[in-house]
Amino acid sequence: MAPKADTQAPRRSAVKPHTTLRERFLHKLPHYTGPYNVGYMDIEVPARDPRPVSNLKRNGKPVLRLDTVLMGIYYPCDLHEHLQAGGDKPHRVDWMPRPRIATAKGYAKFLNIPAAPVTAYLACTSLFTKLPAFRNAKIADYWPEETLKDRGQHPQQTGEPSSRPKFPVIIFSHGLGGSRLCYSSICGELASFGFVVVAMEHRDGSGARTYVSLPGNVEAAEIESSTAEIHTGNEENDDGKNKRVSRRRAGFNPYYVMDYILPKDNAQDTSPHNPRGVDHTLRSAQIELRLEEIKEAFYVLGLINSGYGDDIARMNLRRKGNIGSSSQGLSGVRWEDWEDRMFLDHVTAMGHSFGGATTVQLCRNSSLTWLGQGVVLDGWGQGTPPPDASGETVKKPLISISSEAFMHWKENFESIVGICEEARDSGALCWMMTIAGSTHLVMTDFAVLYRRWMTILTKSMVHPLRAFYVTVAASLEFLSLTLPAEQTKYNVWIDEGLLLSAKAPVEPGEAMRSDHAPDHKWVAVKLKIRNELWTRLRAWAKRSWRRIRGRREHSGLLGQNAEEMWTHMSPTAEEVARCTRQASVAGR
Repeated sequence: MAPKADTQAPRRSAVKPHTTLRERFLHKLPHYTGPYNVGYMDIEVPARDPRPVSNLKRNGKPVLRLDTVLMGIYYPCDLHEHLQAGGDKPHRVDWMPRPRIATAKGYAKFLNIPAAPVTAYLACTSLFTKLPAFRNAKIADYWPEETLKDRGQHPQQTGEPSSRPKFPVIIFSHGLGGSRLCYSSICGELASFGFVVVAMEHRDGSGARTYVSLPGNVEAAEIESSTAEIHTGNEENDDGKNKRVSRRRAGFNPYYVMDYILPKDNAQDTSPHNPRGVDHTLRSAQIELRLEEIKEAFYVLGLINSGYGDDIARMNLRRKGNIGSSSQGLSGVRWEDWEDRMFLDHVTAMGHSFGGATTVQLCRNSSLTWLGQGVVLDGWGQGTPPPDASGETVKKPLISISSEAFMHWKENFESIVGICEEARDSGALCWMMTIAGSTHLVMTDFAVLYRRWMTILTKSMVHPLRAFYVTVAASLEFLSLTLPAEQTKYNVWIDEGLLLSAKAPVEPGEAMRSDHAPDHKWVAVKLKIRNELWTRLRAWAKRSWRRIRGRREHSGLLGQNAEEMWTHMSPTAEEVARCTRQASVAGR
């Protein structure tokens, strides 16, 4: 069993943004705890080969298309140097993707709830929430202070190009209903520890709503799709139903809206109790498009890293005047600072839920030689294509960190075990762990923004901030063991001892605890709290007493001394040492 992580221990971190007036009244996101401040930028560029993807059709037309690729990039930044260089004061990033009201309506449609109450509630709580990240800030060109002291240097001594840090890269894939911003807590936290995190916004119909901007030379009639709703700026009161408009407003790039796509005649394919199971035709097609988008994103990173950032800025469709764009676009980004600043070998794939299924498929793809390892967060095993469908298995290091709610879903648990065994049988390092007392959304920003709703509706017992820190800590420990030495030798990452001290049982299922197993009809949805009223009262009394004593701790309903993680599968210390030696010999 893994020890309890010391998530309450104080950590050195970058200067926190000032608390704004809105954050005193509206729901807010946690500040990042790493040694770097965090920058953020949106990039949407045309695909190199725009086309329909997969053979999936409805009404005789393709369902999925690759026209552009949209990503949000979280990265370590230097606010002080940004201002000294004459840059404008950087603005913090909106959490709700623009256009915010339309996005809120997209969530209502995804949840099959009337739009008016959803939009009103979001407007009162998180419509104006800001990330503790700064748009287009200067990428950091210094090592963390702790590292510099170990090397006998001072931050100002490291401004020469030869001493600028180079950052590992993570590509993050969201789950159903997700976007590039709704995992900002995890993505930003990793960036604060020195990663460039590329959060994809997939256009595969898995998100609640996304807007696809098109290049100015594209005619709307050229986009053949059964799902795309084309707009050119001259629509009046058509409620987004006009798919073919011949006229175009001057200076306005056309775009189309991609909402969540329901499986045909099987709307509940995500339900554990659905007798028809998962619509693998749709889900496999969506993963196919996701992989193509990620390849495009990696190509964009390569251009930026090679000194062609200005070309990306010229192609960028997220600029003032275009749908879903900030008025700043990419203004203020100094692309020369980005040249040769990313390690583009041994890139990490990371994803939640359906994004976890995407991560597995990436790790199975032997043609992606630049991919090094995968982090699966509460993976949707049922939505992952079986290994024999692709002819390849996972041969890269893998860690699966799951919620307790999903682990009580027997079929999904067995699927995740099978995926982890693929990696282990290939000789790769593999861990399979569960965060006790957690539910499926605990790894998203929704768990932090709507903590009380999470504990009431899903019976989540772990405090979301603690679950968030434990997830990041385990991920960083995994990466410190699997990334090449040149990418880790100067890191100041968290090390709570979660992995190397974890002892797995003979059978993965033996680590499970049934204390909070839900009734059958609520499997994967929520947990069960026995003597709930008494449990909540006792937790409230303990929190109140600690607050009186001046101790604010994120204990949740599990209690301060409860076991936080279950380990189902882990390599031995000898296996870790052997893989580390092999990686060193191979020059990783």
